[in-house]
Amino acid sequence: MIEGKIAKDFIPYGKQNINEEDIAHVVNVLQSKFLTQGPKVPAFEEEICKKVKSKYAIATNSATSSLHIACLSLGLSVNDILWTSPITFVASANCALYCGAKIDFVDIDYETGLMCTKSLEKKLIQAEKDGNLPKIVVPVHLSGTSCDMKLIYRLSVKYGFSIIEDASHAIGGKYFNEPVGSCKYSDIAIFSFHPVKIITTGEGGVCTTNSEDLANIMRELRSHGITKDRNKFLNKENNQKWRYEQQRLGFNYRLTDISAALGISQLKRLENIVFERNKIFKNYINLIMNKPFKMNKIPEGIYSSLHLAILRFEYFEWQEILYENFRKYGVGTQVHYMPVHLQPFYKKLGFKEKDFPNAENFSKTILSIPLYPELTNFDQERICEILNFIRLN
Repeated sequence: MIEGKIAKDFIPYGKQNINEEDIAHVVNVLQSKFLTQGPKVPAFEEEICKKVKSKYAIATNSATSSLHIACLSLGLSVNDILWTSPITFVASANCALYCGAKIDFVDIDYETGLMCTKSLEKKLIQAEKDGNLPKIVVPVHLSGTSCDMKLIYRLSVKYGFSIIEDASHAIGGKYFNEPVGSCKYSDIAIFSFHPVKIITTGEGGVCTTNSEDLANIMRELRSHGITKDRNKFLNKENNQKWRYEQQRLGFNYRLTDISAALGISQLKRLENIVFERNKIFKNYINLIMNKPFKMNKIPEGIYSSLHLAILRFEYFEWQEILYENFRKYGVGTQVHYMPVHLQPFYKKLGFKEKDFPNAENFSKTILSIPLYPELTNFDQERICEILNFIRLN
């Protein structure tokens, strides 16, 4: 009986994984001279570069901040257009509006939830005819699974747009053996370190890039647009040693040394965390093999970091039934995501139902079920046994 599998503790769909070494790293910073603007942030950035094989990394206080300064560094402004996926967190689209630009979306591949390259190409052909090509395209690596970056890059060369990878879910993932974030096929990649992500800094994000110019702009933008590099000063006449210059309108998007210390410690076990997530995901596939469900498809050649375990089903009405019954038995689930274009704010901008049908249907036939390294086989069996006892008809 299902009652035999019910534990007293609620199982969330995701949570942070903190160990004693993480705590020690943070305590060391709390006992040091610098809580912010010290040595830990550049050390964290250096470790990120090593992990993802990028030349530069710019840490910020959130992935949303990272998206914002990434767009600004690429010159996104009024009358420009940014395209992204409708199946994502709202920040992937909001970053365009922060810059005064316009936003539009590209429908997804229904099997993967990722930006559909066929839809992207078709939309680009029409946009070229209409004279409204995007300045930036933001592919979203949903659940930690990379989009088809080679093809998107080829399209960027042909149609002249820049690429920001929203890899918020995807640190530790690979695209044809290249680490996500290497920027081999993009201008900038963004990672998130929110507690439910692969690794955490509490709150935090990072931009990776191989462009020195973009890196310099983003560093200035995250700290009020200020530079202390005397070689870059616009006013060469004033030589006081204490002097600094604000050369652009920037923000206070800095990451603290406290957060960076946690990130440095977490990065040490990134590969193990991603390995455990993949093992749990494969176990789910086996456990639901004879049930009317499937797990979200991961394309060939992609090693997903598996931020999310997305359960797929056929009928719209099952979503609410599954959600309510999982909660009844102490299991947290979530929908990732309600299409951005159907949020009330975006409807006010003119978007409407049936604009992106694959995204809309996808969002009604999914539910993210628990996935994190501490999830036990017993918990997974309990989660899958619940499916046997839910009346879906």
